Amino acid sequence: MNKTAIRKFAEWARETLIDDIKYKAGTIGITANGIAEKLPQSTSDTYFYDVGTKDYTKISGIEIKQRDALVKAIQTKERSYRSYQEAFENVIEEVAYTWFNRLIAIRFMEVNDYLPSGVRVLSSENKAKKEPDLVTTPFDTDLEFTSYEQDRIIQLKDDNKLDELFRMLFIKQCNKLHDILPELIEKTDDYSELLLTISFTDPEGIIHHLINDIEDVDFRINDEMYTDDGKIKADGQVEIIGWLYQYYISKKHDEIVNIYKGTVKKADIPAATQLFTTDWVVRYMVDNSLGRYWIERNPQSKLAEKLEFFVTPKNGEIQYVDEKINPTDLTFFDPCMGSGHILVYAFDVLMEIYREVGYSDRDAALSIVENNLFGMDIDKRAYQLAYFAVMMKARSYNRRALTKGIFNNLAVVEESNSIDKFACGGLTADSEQNKIGEYLVEAYRDAQEIGTLQTIEKKDYKEFVEYLNNIESGTGQIDLFSTEWLNDTLPKMLQLAKQAEIMSNKYAVVCTNPPYMNRLEGQLKKFVVDNYKAYSGDLFSVFIYHNFEYCTEDGYSAFMTPFVWLFIKSYQDLRNYILENKSVVTLVQMEYSAFEEATVPICTFVLSNQRERTNGLYIKLSEFKGGMDVQRIKVLEAIENQKCKYFYETPLKNYYDIEGVPFAFWASERIRKAFKECDCIGKIAPPKQGLATADNDRFLRKWYEIDNASIGFGYSCCDEALESKKKWFPYNKGGAFRRWYGNREYVVNWENDGYEIKNFRDEKGKLRSRPQNLQYYFKPSITWSDITSASFSGRYSEKGFIFDIKGSSGFPDEKILPYVLGFLNSSVSQKCIKILNPTITTQVGDMARIPVILDEEKRTEIIERVSFCIDTSKNDWNSFETSWDFKKHPLVSYSTNKMSMAFEMWSKECAERFNQLKANEEELNRIFIDIYGLQDELTPEVEDKDVTVRKADLQRDIKSLISYAVGCMFGRYSLDNDGLAYAGGEWNNSKYDTFIPDADNCIPITDEEYFEDDIVGLFCAWLKKVYGEDTLEENLDFIANALGNKGKTSREVIRNYFLSDFIKDHIKTYQKRPIYWLFDSGKQNGFKALVYMHRWNADTIGNVRVEYLHRIQRVYEKEIIRMQEIIDNSHDNKEISNATKRKEKLQKQIKETKDYDAKIAHLALSRIDIDLDDGVKVNYEKVQTADGKKMQILAKI
Repeated sequence: MNKTAIRKFAEWARETLIDDIKYKAGTIGITANGIAEKLPQSTSDTYFYDVGTKDYTKISGIEIKQRDALVKAIQTKERSYRSYQEAFENVIEEVAYTWFNRLIAIRFMEVNDYLPSGVRVLSSENKAKKEPDLVTTPFDTDLEFTSYEQDRIIQLKDDNKLDELFRMLFIKQCNKLHDILPELIEKTDDYSELLLTISFTDPEGIIHHLINDIEDVDFRINDEMYTDDGKIKADGQVEIIGWLYQYYISKKHDEIVNIYKGTVKKADIPAATQLFTTDWVVRYMVDNSLGRYWIERNPQSKLAEKLEFFVTPKNGEIQYVDEKINPTDLTFFDPCMGSGHILVYAFDVLMEIYREVGYSDRDAALSIVENNLFGMDIDKRAYQLAYFAVMMKARSYNRRALTKGIFNNLAVVEESNSIDKFACGGLTADSEQNKIGEYLVEAYRDAQEIGTLQTIEKKDYKEFVEYLNNIESGTGQIDLFSTEWLNDTLPKMLQLAKQAEIMSNKYAVVCTNPPYMNRLEGQLKKFVVDNYKAYSGDLFSVFIYHNFEYCTEDGYSAFMTPFVWLFIKSYQDLRNYILENKSVVTLVQMEYSAFEEATVPICTFVLSNQRERTNGLYIKLSEFKGGMDVQRIKVLEAIENQKCKYFYETPLKNYYDIEGVPFAFWASERIRKAFKECDCIGKIAPPKQGLATADNDRFLRKWYEIDNASIGFGYSCCDEALESKKKWFPYNKGGAFRRWYGNREYVVNWENDGYEIKNFRDEKGKLRSRPQNLQYYFKPSITWSDITSASFSGRYSEKGFIFDIKGSSGFPDEKILPYVLGFLNSSVSQKCIKILNPTITTQVGDMARIPVILDEEKRTEIIERVSFCIDTSKNDWNSFETSWDFKKHPLVSYSTNKMSMAFEMWSKECAERFNQLKANEEELNRIFIDIYGLQDELTPEVEDKDVTVRKADLQRDIKSLISYAVGCMFGRYSLDNDGLAYAGGEWNNSKYDTFIPDADNCIPITDEEYFEDDIVGLFCAWLKKVYGEDTLEENLDFIANALGNKGKTSREVIRNYFLSDFIKDHIKTYQKRPIYWLFDSGKQNGFKALVYMHRWNADTIGNVRVEYLHRIQRVYEKEIIRMQEIIDNSHDNKEISNATKRKEKLQKQIKETKDYDAKIAHLALSRIDIDLDDGVKVNYEKVQTADGKKMQILAKI
């Protein structure tokens, strides 16, 4: 199956249909802005509308009725939505998917030869023929035509109006198919017909793409139902229907889920929650719920041999239930059925069961539809496709299934919002039945939001349906109100009664992939909080709880959901409920990123609606990276070989050993004992969440953005910080995966004891920020990132830091702080964390529950080793200029005049540091594994990727050397002093002797050496001072080779690096907060110049313009004259050619600089100064804006 082609078609088809339908609606005066009234010149049978075109739009006859129906549909929807525009968009969406569903259904039926007439509607049996057979031979079909229609067909053919003829015949065919598929294809003499725009002749039309982009084979039902080893094979039809449904709505889904940050609106719930369930997961759920239910009650059954994903205990013994049941007793309900994937596979399993007791396939197919399969969904398009899929499945077993008029138990959730009350005078005479009617009206308010989460009382709804039908058939004298009730209320009540019958039943099996959504609003949020507060972490957890209500006493409830409910605190009530009242039959925990469509980690499982009879059967796939196919293979391997290391049998009672009862089914007795008996981190190193500023852009800075003198380092408490009068203080904010030391990048505005943050309020006066745990501010701690894609990584933080809500911290006694840090970074701690919360988020509450054994005998060794790890990581962190304790670049620290030797020594130092740290971490692992007695479960080895100090990297390290050299050119660093020489405040010339910084804070970057302070010239001068003049050329060659840029000479390579790549690397290194700003005229490299933001003043732009931009323009003018002289006087063709190219380039450059000068002039006159406290983001915009208009004069960040 070509899913790429299917996706491309479905996404394109939705957009095309919606655009075409909106356009067509606009031509009759109905748009998102409102509904046009008919013009005064309209008559009783002809209406005119002004739609902004030259001529008025005219409609007549049936079109008037259809337009009225469209208007009414929008107005009815408006009662349930927040605005007319929402209602309009919803109706357009409905019309689009109505035609999409019909096209897909007819295409599926014609490919499988299921159309009653046998005549293809959208294509031709002759592949070379473009015209559909329906258009070619309409009179060979089973369609009935009036004399007028026969004449019309002939006339349209004669006039070559084939698309008009096709639309007429297509609608006729849909109306005919209504007889056999009434719930998919409704009568089309309504507004949807008015808005039909399809064409078969258009090579860019939906029909052409449907026929040509998706191969016939993708629609064709598999001929073989079994695999080679006799297992039931999933049917091809549901794959295409399911994927078309998912991809049709995928763009809207992505827009809602990934872009829209607020709560999800009512109209968007279906798109936000749709998710096509992977085939093998469907089979796993159905095999272990429906299949298991039958097998347990039929010891002689051979069904297990045909269920590929049926899981049995290690001893192979199934606990049988002494109960006799018939196949018709196997009721199976999917309350969130989507496009029917689960129901269709259940159909196949039920067919096997019916065969075991002697049913014919024909009889079994009808019985399954009428007695076994039940399904509901809030999305009408999904319901229609599910209905179609189930009916096509029945048709595949029984050729007459579609003409039998069989009753099905599928429904879309309808709501009663458009009904004020049930009773209608003169029609509804039975007071007892009226009570049921009023109950349904009240029960199904806002049902399209609440869906199948509603609990419906058991009543005789079948008798109520008879009552409704008798009203319709027995109506005598009727008035206007009766007519409205019969036309509008009665059909709705029949639907409500059908869904109430389904929702009030109990089922042997409830199996679904429920919606995953926690951004609720409106009536859904109120309903969930009022009725399921303890389980309201997400809609899926509400369904886990609620679906037991649909189960018989001994029934099964099967799911695919995110796996967070197994572990994290917000789902503890759900776990307790299952532990105390229900049981886990089987569960598969998938690898974290296996199910790409969901973007959350997934599990699939079957729960029993009674207390535990046997141990749960678990499969843990966490170690098997790859997509869902890898997961499928590993599940089958575990079922085949239950002695594998990732198959577990675990009783629920084990979960009580760990606080919070995480369902850590793989936790050994030893690790559970540690959780039960040992002190936890919460006692000896209480973890705390820190400051939530509510506006990080306002209150946080990267430390290098601001005046370094305004940062307060090393204070031990809030009082000391207050007395210091400093504004900015070091701030732990989590960051990337790094152990032991580092991620020291941020400072926070805590001036005057955080007065501004503490009083940061919204427009209503409500405090926005959340300063918390203030007594721990500035204390020594262990800090970590609350979100990381790798393992947990703890870092030492000495006194002086405030900490963030995302950079949570633990505060042990300083004497044991290294011990605790060593444990937290060990493989034993990782194992504990994965038991408590195997997600990428490490919550404070999870950290608090980790068991710690303080081994006095090993304490000294552990502390010494951890101290070594901290010092090693600290040396690595401080080797790079983004550390505030950076002293000098490593490559200038060695006593050598050759850079190649310096890099060799640096490489050796890095390798030794890396290997020593790795060895030390492995020894710490070994010690803690011994302390906890986990030698059989863990090994001490540490992978290279988890050692968080850097190895030497030639290109990276040479680029960082160049960056350090630029810092020396601007005076940020000095070759005569370690660390920062200037980062704001008063300039001190006495700091610079060996190498004197640029005098005017402007270093030009040009493609030739035009200026005395040319950046390549300065860089060469700097290299001479560092390594000596004798080795300059050798060192330049070494640098050029490392950079790898274009150029004939080493200087040219380095110049090209400055021209093209330096600023990109700088912006990346400084995380989009550059401290060197590049004036950049554009792609021709007409003018580039660097300035240092900490030396910026009101005259910087003016100085750049006059002293450099204007000078380069004069240089270009002289060079152009010189090139022209060569062209005019030279007799060397190559010289003339080179001069011509050079002249053309110079002309482009001078034009670019003059255009640039026009932009820069106004800014120069404005004399814009900056405030370093505002940081890069604000100041970068500020210096490029005058009189409210921004002019891009600096390189884009």
